[in-house]
Amino acid sequence: MSRAPLLGCVAAAAIALGGCATAATSQVSTEYAGSACSTASARIAFDFETAPQSTCAILGEREFAILVTPEHAPPINPSPWYAFRYVARGGEGISVRLDYVGARHRYAPKLIRGGTAASLPVEVNGDGSSARLHLPPGEGLVAAQELFASERYDRFIDRLARLPQAGRIELGRSLDGRPINAVRFGAPEAPRLVILIGRQHPPEVTGAIAMEAFVDELARLVQAGGRAYRDFQFLVIPEINPDGVARGHWRANRGGKDLNRDWGEFSQPETRAVKSWLGALPKGVRPAAMLDFHSTDRNLFYVQGEDETDDREELFLTGWLKTGSIPGYPFTIERRNARANGSAKNWFHQAYDIPAYTYEVGDQTEREAIRRSAIALARSYVTQLDGLARDRPGISAASSK
Repeated sequence: MSRAPLLGCVAAAAIALGGCATAATSQVSTEYAGSACSTASARIAFDFETAPQSTCAILGEREFAILVTPEHAPPINPSPWYAFRYVARGGEGISVRLDYVGARHRYAPKLIRGGTAASLPVEVNGDGSSARLHLPPGEGLVAAQELFASERYDRFIDRLARLPQAGRIELGRSLDGRPINAVRFGAPEAPRLVILIGRQHPPEVTGAIAMEAFVDELARLVQAGGRAYRDFQFLVIPEINPDGVARGHWRANRGGKDLNRDWGEFSQPETRAVKSWLGALPKGVRPAAMLDFHSTDRNLFYVQGEDETDDREELFLTGWLKTGSIPGYPFTIERRNARANGSAKNWFHQAYDIPAYTYEVGDQTEREAIRRSAIALARSYVTQLDGLARDRPGISAASSK
């Protein structure tokens, strides 16, 4: 979906954000200037993967504003992603104000130089509708979170695909023609399949960090042997929304759809690709568990309600998440009965009658804590899979149509 429906919204917002039109000097432009802004001393651009095509305004020789807008008209989840490149010449820094449309400031800005991300101080106004950054001289990328995009995903997938009895799979193509890549590993004849999904929502980088650490440890444990290796195989889909990630979307895919509201409807190529692949599984192989990695304002797990699980699923849940705390990584568990809201969690549970959870990581959770806890959770997860390795009649995806 193009940004055309937003043009009126953006124009109205630019007028409403009074400083955009009044703070500039007579020597420089005072209007939002499309996909790049330049003066003799500095430049702002949106010319790399994950950078949305934002509009910017020149407020002074070293002062700019960026209008942070969603990919489609509201309502939309308030996950205001921003990413831009800057150059500040002459030994002085620049000031950039972020003006939000349809959201409040959420993500602490990161300055990315030489592949390293460092947090930046930020001045947020009283109602959170704008935030000001002071950037040092030189050049760099600034983004709402670390950049976790195609290059890193390619390395991740290649690493997994080199495992014994592993293979890279192209499940399908996105609307922009990007591959929806996955890796299948574990015993190829195993009757039980564990599905791990990531990046339904583009800004949710902390969930991607957790997924990478979790899956790397899971793969290591499976290679080491044990029952999980014999009885389970794994399908890992690290980046199910490649268009949304590449385009710097807040929530949706290229079709303007929240993919985590499309499970059941399957109106988008990304979710349809997964369903089609599952539907083509050999007879005797069926899903046994599913994890979907996300980010929010705190660490939590969305799990099934007590009245829709059996004893075996309860043992799996309590054995895996135990007391609700890992040293240095507190989290909560929220039970939610399945609703027809199109989430992966609900569809997988209803279609296959399996433990299907949403693994949410806090936006600001310390990164090493994310990795450390993901490794611990992967180890516990493999242990609990033993309890699922018993035959039980289930509900097939076909019977849930």
